[in-house]
Amino acid sequence: MTDLPYRDPSLSVEARVEDLLARLTVEEKAGQLTQYFYFGAFEETANAAQSEQLETDADAMPLDASLFSQQPTLVEQALSVGGAGSLLFVKDAANANRLQRMAIDGNRHGIPVIFGFDVIHGFRTIMPVPIAVAASWDPEVAEAGQSVAAREASAVGIRWTFAPMLDIARDPRWGRIVEGAGEDPVLGAAMAAAQVRGFQGDLGPERIVAGPKHFAGYGAARGGRDYDDSDISDSELRNVYLPPFKAAVEAGAGNIMSAYMDLNGTPAVSNSWLLTEVLRDEWGFAGFVVSDANGVRSQETQHHVPDLTEAAVRALNAGNDMEMCMFDPAFGRIPEAVEAGRISVQTLDESVRRVLRLKFELGLFENPYVDEDAVTATLDSVAHREVARSAAERSAVLLKNDDAALPLSADGLSSIAVIGQLADSVRDTVGPWVFDQDNDETVTILAGVRALVGEGVRVEHANGASIPNRLIPSMFERMDKVRANTPEGYDDDAEIERAVSLAASADVAIVVVGQRQNQIGEAASSSTLELAGRQTEQLRRIAETGTRLVVVSMSGRPLDLRGVLEVAPAVLHVWYPGTRGGEAVANLLFGRVSPAGRLPFTWPRHVGQVPMVLSHYRTFQPESQAARYWDDESTPLFGFGHGLSYASFEYSDLRVEPASIAVGQSARVRVEVTNTSDVDADEVVQLYIHQRYGTSTRPIRELKGFERVAIPAGTSTTVSFDLGPDQLRYWSGATRDWVQDATTIEVHVGGSSRTALEGELTVTA
Repeated sequence: MTDLPYRDPSLSVEARVEDLLARLTVEEKAGQLTQYFYFGAFEETANAAQSEQLETDADAMPLDASLFSQQPTLVEQALSVGGAGSLLFVKDAANANRLQRMAIDGNRHGIPVIFGFDVIHGFRTIMPVPIAVAASWDPEVAEAGQSVAAREASAVGIRWTFAPMLDIARDPRWGRIVEGAGEDPVLGAAMAAAQVRGFQGDLGPERIVAGPKHFAGYGAARGGRDYDDSDISDSELRNVYLPPFKAAVEAGAGNIMSAYMDLNGTPAVSNSWLLTEVLRDEWGFAGFVVSDANGVRSQETQHHVPDLTEAAVRALNAGNDMEMCMFDPAFGRIPEAVEAGRISVQTLDESVRRVLRLKFELGLFENPYVDEDAVTATLDSVAHREVARSAAERSAVLLKNDDAALPLSADGLSSIAVIGQLADSVRDTVGPWVFDQDNDETVTILAGVRALVGEGVRVEHANGASIPNRLIPSMFERMDKVRANTPEGYDDDAEIERAVSLAASADVAIVVVGQRQNQIGEAASSSTLELAGRQTEQLRRIAETGTRLVVVSMSGRPLDLRGVLEVAPAVLHVWYPGTRGGEAVANLLFGRVSPAGRLPFTWPRHVGQVPMVLSHYRTFQPESQAARYWDDESTPLFGFGHGLSYASFEYSDLRVEPASIAVGQSARVRVEVTNTSDVDADEVVQLYIHQRYGTSTRPIRELKGFERVAIPAGTSTTVSFDLGPDQLRYWSGATRDWVQDATTIEVHVGGSSRTALEGELTVTA
């Protein structure tokens, strides 16, 4: 077999691909385009009770219960005859090597499979959740975190991740807001490119292929309900939802995952306009497209196609190259569709070509197996844990800090009460979308505070008010080897009394409020943003004791914190901070680090206001914008880009040079930022614009640039941004094309969307 051209690494990738492609039968080609879940991996982590639930709960897992136990055997049979090109959910090196050997030995060409996995915000070392990383407003944080994830995942044989999630989320009821970068396309695009760079690098042995998802519009699901359809205008799709994906493609993403919901009436998995005209013809994407789970098959369920053969035909012809499935792939019908002339050989070959090209580029033909003896050293890396700590420190957002309630000082303290179920929950600290995390090394907030203040200060904990469990469970709970729920029979009254008593006897009460990690993420949309249970009631009672009080909020979506803000002088929002999260939170609370995170979304007062975004339109009655409702203000609780610091900053000397440009030219915006405090700190400088008139009306304020800068105490720095065609053009629904107008541009610069300085740029024809 070594004398075959495709086996010769001295040849070009293209030459090897073409040689191998010419040797494949139609059935073998269809196999390369099939990716199976491998449910045998569940047995590695799930206990017997969890396995039984998975097998018997047909609603939780869209798989016939009778087939669940047979599924690993069915997949291995497919491997043994070259019927699979990829597997997912294999996260153990020994098992990966076993299955890889089965794949190579089982087909006559020795083609390796590529293992994929949901490496969303870490593999063993868990970074803060993606929405938190976006709150750092620092693409380097995203890139560094995903580089660690790639190193750890590749060590066990995973060479492809279904990340980053690039869906713009403007309805915080949607659970998957936690996986993305929030509401804004500019911030989202910056984070998208950074994550692709972090995952892929040069595609060397410690890197993995990025698979941006879900293309496209999944974040606009009706009512914030997961899996519902999306209906998005052309202008909003082009101006808001597509830019992060375009940035990922330009950064070199090797894969794109198609969404499985209907987009404007057509399932995205078979939307040729989306997958071919936009993705390939306009953007020049050269990688391959994979469906989301069962996305090709689901067209039948969605009443888009009459049968699975038609599902395969439409998806492949539209540009969806690989099917991700649990069993009985629709792509198994490709041979009969080719024979019937419904799929051309050229179309089939182009999809197979894309998949084979990636396998050669990754070096899988030369190095299909991983070194099992080297895994532990990689997964236990201390340096990786330090990256996680730094990311958590840079992601936290100080929402409120009246009368300098924070930072705390350990000097003079004799006792601290740490209150809340989330305060010492290992599972909730790392957040959702993790499957192989290091629970033993995870630092909770309680542990972080204890470690920082040392033995000289008594730190005691009370769970206090319960966080009610989910009414409707999800499959992800059942897959979780470590669960954190309120136990049956929990005595709320007694636990609240204990918490209040403990707080009353302490010098400081640190109260942790929020949602559990299983209350956000996929299949975790919410009908409300209320702070669940009696957490607000408990907080009021603690405030009445007179003990110094600070609140730490933990969630991946904005919550209704109005009751919290009424009684708490300081609120630090820490998201789900990851493996070293508790250490980072302690450093922030006690001033070893000044918080500099900024909100990547608009924070509404309550659920009745959503969706609420910064980039709304001016309308014909701008003077009453804050009075749209008769029963409450129609303004956010916190604006987009909001975040406080232990330092203070002053903005001055805003310059737009030149003040007038022609369409197609660029101007430079400069501003002086001074740290007027005695605290070294970071500031996030933000540039916004508003176009006063043109072909179409434009949003009242749009983010067009940002930079996170470290400014030592008492010093100044100059920050500059470019404003040119890339920032000033937009898709017009009037012309159904990209336009840049001759117009007047208002320029706004500051530390949040409520900017400090204003300038003006004239654009002439």
